[in-house]
Amino acid sequence: GMVAPGKGKKCKLCTKILEQMKAMAGENPDEAAVEAALAKGCRGLGRSLGRACKRLVRKYREELTEALLGAEPPRTACGTIGLCPA
Repeated sequence: GMVAPGKGKKCKLCTKILEQMKAMAGENPDEAAVEAALAKGCRGLGRSLGRACKRLVRKYREELTEALLGAEPPRTACGTIGLCPA
């Protein structure tokens, strides 16, 4: 149907953002490291991607925080959030 392309785009964006934020937050991050990563994670993405990233962070802040504190890979986490096909 019509949903697939947008879904794929969101999935890619989510995965990319989480990969970048996980790298920023480091191994076994605490809440403060995760907050910092969420605040800065959208910066290096360019203007249009950065905007989409900020929207995503606002909307899924708690889920992304969980994902960064947890051990699952970004792709899996984005599936859990519902941004990637499970």
